Amino acid sequence: MERRTTEPRPDWQRTVEAQGLIYPLTRHPDGVLRPYWDESAYYAFSLPEVEALEEVVEELHAMCLEAAGFIVKENRFADLGVTDRRVAEAIAESWRRRAEVPSLYGRFDLRYDGTGPAKMLEYNADTPTSLVEAASPQWFWMEERFPGADQWNSLHERLVDAWREQAHLLPPGSPLYFAHTAADELGEDLMTVAYLMETAEQAGLSTEWISMEDIGWDRLSRRFVDKKLRFIRSCFKLYPWEWLTTDRFGSQVMQTLDLGGGTGSTLWIEPMWKMLLSNKALLAILWELHPGHPNLLPAYVDGPREMASTTGYVAKPLLGREGAGVTLHEAGSVVPAREDACCYQELAPLPSFDGNRVVLGAWVVKGEAAGLGIRESAGLVTDTYARFLPHVIL
Repeated sequence: MERRTTEPRPDWQRTVEAQGLIYPLTRHPDGVLRPYWDESAYYAFSLPEVEALEEVVEELHAMCLEAAGFIVKENRFADLGVTDRRVAEAIAESWRRRAEVPSLYGRFDLRYDGTGPAKMLEYNADTPTSLVEAASPQWFWMEERFPGADQWNSLHERLVDAWREQAHLLPPGSPLYFAHTAADELGEDLMTVAYLMETAEQAGLSTEWISMEDIGWDRLSRRFVDKKLRFIRSCFKLYPWEWLTTDRFGSQVMQTLDLGGGTGSTLWIEPMWKMLLSNKALLAILWELHPGHPNLLPAYVDGPREMASTTGYVAKPLLGREGAGVTLHEAGSVVPAREDACCYQELAPLPSFDGNRVVLGAWVVKGEAAGLGIRESAGLVTDTYARFLPHVIL
């Protein structure tokens, strides 16, 4: 794994926008627009290195599924902060019937510096983003800059195949709706949902577009409907389950939840059992089940334990996005107790390449390793001001 500098292509911004990346620039707190898509450098990997990472990702995914089953079997929902009995029971039933509802994708965030084993930082398995830039613009960048080279990137083909293979699980005679929240000011959720809708259409599915805010509730039929009062039988939503179950219509979601085969209910994708994987408490469950695993970091939900005095630790809210609420603590530091529920994971600072802190986003589609996206940040927490850099296998 090497970071190499290069000259950006002429008119690169217009190029990546045409390829689906609608926000190639990010406005920083000082008001200045800086590249989000950054092709002034790229990362080069060897093929054996990528093949080894693929094996790690698929092993981690299998371990996460094992942990999900453990949580359900041992009723460990309290560790995830799930205290509503109805929600816990619905998650458990969704897990037991997981073969009956489509499940599409997820993204592992990994610490990797090209030398030691990759370490799992978290698993974004419910509403992962940075998909479009990983699937499309970086592939076209590679074809233009390194013709004949390769890339860890079969995302588009695998997504289309995943829709096609699971089409029989969708309610017949009804379109699959694609929804995002209109509160997304950046446009990342909109862009991601539009891309996934395109992959579903390429798989031959009938689709409709809707925002979460435009989903209505018909009190007479007790069904979710679109703006034309058509019954929404299935919906892919880029909207976290913890919001869906607790917002104004959370009780209606629970009452009409289709866990496979329902005729008067709504099937949501990703399915509800993904709440078991998108919660940071998963990290502690994994460490409990696989202590000392080379691709895991020690993690706990009851406090930092020995890490407070030995290695230092990172406190992560159980639910959060883009590094919000994440705090880093060096060994021996005096830290006030946090009131919010957290997972405490061993401090493993992101590796620095030419002063840039790097995290690998390894994609999984239907349980198989499918691609790589790389983000760089100036600090140790990868946040909304991170940059996306392409990669190539040389």
